[in-house]
Amino acid sequence: MTAKFNDLLAQRRSVRAFKDDSIDRQTLENICCAARQAPSGANLQPGKFHVLIGTALGGLKDRLAQAVAENTPVDLEYSYFPERMSDALKARQKTAGFALYEAIGISRRDVAGRRDQFAKNYAFFDAPVGVVVTIDRNMGKGCFMDLGMAIMTFLLATEAEGLGCTGIGAIANYGQIVGTHLDLPDDEMVVCGIALGVADTDAPVNQFKTERDALETFTTFRGFDGN
Repeated sequence: MTAKFNDLLAQRRSVRAFKDDSIDRQTLENICCAARQAPSGANLQPGKFHVLIGTALGGLKDRLAQAVAENTPVDLEYSYFPERMSDALKARQKTAGFALYEAIGISRRDVAGRRDQFAKNYAFFDAPVGVVVTIDRNMGKGCFMDLGMAIMTFLLATEAEGLGCTGIGAIANYGQIVGTHLDLPDDEMVVCGIALGVADTDAPVNQFKTERDALETFTTFRGFDGN
């Protein structure tokens, strides 16, 4: 990898506070086209990116806010996390969550503060651009891997444009509501959202970044010692 690409990876982070600057359509088209260059088994190219700004985004945010206010039951159509999470994974999840809340001054016992912060997911963190990512329900499980590569390419392309973004898995909690509001075909399943815009680099929430495992934790090398 070149130094430039390493730098791009190193500087990427989940941005949860944005400036009001608008993003032009050509830039967004460039990002989407870059995402479509991701690898795809049998070239099926699964997944779609529904890009929203202005009143289109505002209408969806209002509908999601209504769902939250009415305590509408979650209708997530796929399992995002392991159904039985190990103690090690639970510890990792809690560490990341507590670090985020600490960065923005929310104590571990401040349940209301944590709830309000989570609700910002449904407002796309007030980003000027919101993206709803979908996939055809008829696609196989492996196609989620292909879509994941497209999403990662989308995130890196956004970073390369000098912009910030974050994936929002919580958008899928109200997938049916989102699909109905956007008048999506019945065979399109909402996978996640993405908030995108110019990062507010002074915002405390954007100073937070999760740690990554050391190489030896997730990688094995075999045959290098001649055996």
